[in-house]
Amino acid sequence: MNGASWLRFAERTGYSGLVFGLVLVSQSAFAEIKASDCASAAKYSEGRRGSAVLVMQNGRTIFEQYANGGSANGRWPIFSGTKSFWGITALAAAHDGLFKLDDPVSDTITEWKNNPRKSQITIRQLLSQTDGIEGASHLQRPSIRDRNAMAIDLPSVAEPGSAFIYGPSHLQIFLELLRRKLGNRSAISYFDAHVANRLGLRDLKYKKDARGNPLPATGFELTAREWARLGELVVGNGNYHRRQIVPSSTLREAFVGSQINPAYGLTFWLNQQAPTGREADMERMLDLPWESAHWSGVCICKDAPPDMVVALGSHYQRLFIIPSLKAIIVRQGSGGSFSDAQFLRLVLGQKE
Repeated sequence: MNGASWLRFAERTGYSGLVFGLVLVSQSAFAEIKASDCASAAKYSEGRRGSAVLVMQNGRTIFEQYANGGSANGRWPIFSGTKSFWGITALAAAHDGLFKLDDPVSDTITEWKNNPRKSQITIRQLLSQTDGIEGASHLQRPSIRDRNAMAIDLPSVAEPGSAFIYGPSHLQIFLELLRRKLGNRSAISYFDAHVANRLGLRDLKYKKDARGNPLPATGFELTAREWARLGELVVGNGNYHRRQIVPSSTLREAFVGSQINPAYGLTFWLNQQAPTGREADMERMLDLPWESAHWSGVCICKDAPPDMVVALGSHYQRLFIIPSLKAIIVRQGSGGSFSDAQFLRLVLGQKE
């Protein structure tokens, strides 16, 4: 019986004393990821148009496989997985003293000062996509001359903190805030100096508009190994190969969910409502109108540790990071009928 099954048994029978023991049992059961289990997960992924599976634990690669057009040296679009890199950039900027996460955005984007809703929005709410601004998927169109200007003019459709509205608008607004805070420096040069260069990432696709503003919501193309470096940063508590990118205390801010969506922190998805939460396909949830999506009690996989965090991109691009296991799992592919929960159960050797 796996960890989730034990907890369901405890809830049914009233043996709450099992919960503490469950934590110990679960950690023991999860302690070592086996290459044979990873091979089963890779077979599952490949059958669903998967192109790459990479699994690392304790700083070493224990499984790596490419199929369906993937290769170790081939870069693959990570789509919204791009967001998490800019989330780390925001934390680096906060640590540098450019702003505090709970500062009002209108302190910098002063055009919002007299707007009753926008004047209340904080930087944290931009990064958690709970600011109430329209999601505005059209911001991704390459024909837009100035995405930043368009983003800050978008309407507020909900009270700040009252709704989770997924879309590119929030990070685009943050990018304009960062641009103003930096003065003569560009957001890209700041990102390169504080994140990309320290992770050894070069020649990234920023999808710039005519004004040179990058599109932080999507666009990066990375090999599985390159994407795994972000996971190494998280497992390393803000350090990558002994180089600090953000302090651990600052990094932890990214893994705190909002009241309206406990399954999403600051640009990272969270499994913290496991093992009792209901498993959900996050991509399908995001296809719903924001008014119809209910995020309370949602988890990615009941049978994965609750400290797992995820950088998530369309067509089931995934970077699963499990700090308690010092584990990093990359899955890349071209869509297909894929289940995060089933894939993770296979990787972790969990069976009902």
